[in-house]
Order: sequence, then C-alpha cells, then structure tokens
Amino acid sequence: MFASSTPFSSFLAPAAFAADFDREARARGFRADPLGVVAEIPLHAYVRPNPSARAKLYLSSGVHGDEPAPPQALLELLRRGVFDERAEWYLVPLLNPTGFIARTRENADGIDLNRDYRNPRSAEILAHTRWLARQPRFDATFCLHEDYEATGFYLYEVNTGELASLVPVMLDAARALGPIDPAEIIDGRAISAPGVIRPNIDPVLRDAWPEALFLREHHTSLSYTLETASAQAPDLRVRTHVAVVEAALTAFLTRP
Repeated sequence: MFASSTPFSSFLAPAAFAADFDREARARGFRADPLGVVAEIPLHAYVRPNPSARAKLYLSSGVHGDEPAPPQALLELLRRGVFDERAEWYLVPLLNPTGFIARTRENADGIDLNRDYRNPRSAEILAHTRWLARQPRFDATFCLHEDYEATGFYLYEVNTGELASLVPVMLDAARALGPIDPAEIIDGRAISAPGVIRPNIDPVLRDAWPEALFLREHHTSLSYTLETASAQAPDLRVRTHVAVVEAALTAFLTRP
C-alpha cells in the first residue's frame, strides 16, 4: 500500500479526501479554482500555471462514486511530484462527492455525470463545463476510471490530430502489473487492438456525452480514458493508474 496520510477507505468520506488533496496541491504550487459546493463539500479544480512550459495537460478523476481508485491515484501522483515544471497542469480530482458518500456511480439525483456533458442537468457538470470554458486548449487529457465488468486494464484513445500515440507505453506500464483485458468487445465496442478502443462516433449523433467526448469537441486533439478492473485489489488498481499515467506523461513530455 502507498505510504499515505489518507487511507484508501477515505473515499467513503469524500470531505476528508477533498481537504487532503487541497492541502497537498497548494503545497506544490497549485492554485485552487472553486467550482461550487455539493453536499457541503467544495468542488475544486487545481491549476499549476507555467507560461513557459511546452505543454498544457489535464487530468480528472472522481466522476463516478463507485470508482475509488482514480482519485487516490491522482493524489499519489501529486505527492510523488509528477506534476512538476515540465508542463502547465490542470487537475479535477473529485466531481461526484455525493456518489462517493452513497457508493453509487450516479450522484445524489441519480444522474450519471459522465453522460451529462452535452446538455448538463447536474450542478456538478454545469460547474465543471463553465470552468472548462475559461481554460485554454490542452495538449492532452487523461480521464481516470474503473470498470466493474473488466478483467484487466484497457483504455480509450481519441487522437483527432494524428499525434504520436501514447498507447504502447501505457499498455506496457499496465502489463507490468497485471493483465490487459482480453475481450474483443468492451463496453459494447469492438477493440482496435488488445486493450484499446478507438471510438469513431459523430458527437452530433450522440445525446449523452461523456467527459472525454466534451474534451475532444472543445479542448483537445488527444484524449485518453484509462480503465482499471474493479475486480482487482484496490492497491493494484491505484498502482496501475499511477504507473500508466507516469509512463504516458514521461513519453509525452520527452518527445522531440
């Protein structure tokens, strides 16, 4: 288990996690941007400005309240000093506190926040999209998730700019810790390669947009959604996310 002042079970008490992340982020030079308050828990995005950096990178977690590993992984990456001067960083660690309180995918109003980005109804996503509208375009985005039906790690890649893919280094990092999901159909979609989905969806034809699709339309040409298998041990899920993100960021920030 990672050495951490926040136990893994703290996701059942999201206020403690939010306070812990806020403290760690501010100590590492991040500015907290308030998004709003849900269930008396403040929602924040965190920005570490660096006008001279070669890249602007965005990472999010905590959209689904039954997926505790991603926020813990984002906190661990923060504590490791991964979000350093190599880039300008934009982090959104916990968007669905009421879901974490109830241990449900949806928020307290029964809304799946990751299907609410085209025409938002929830206070959480209204606040998030308004904040995003004030931000610059990102060079790459990473949305961290879990999947209760998966048997191993997999990811989605959206690469509309035909940029160098980060898929190989991420799969290698995941494979060093556990299996890649072997299914040929994942989440109802045919894979493009083992553990890789490259959805070819016209956003205009889809009503329920996930965060990644909103980011593709408005903020980036390179987007990844990372999925660990919820059936695996919590610590392994966290370690896998950390390893995959670290590998991706290193590859992206050291490219020619």
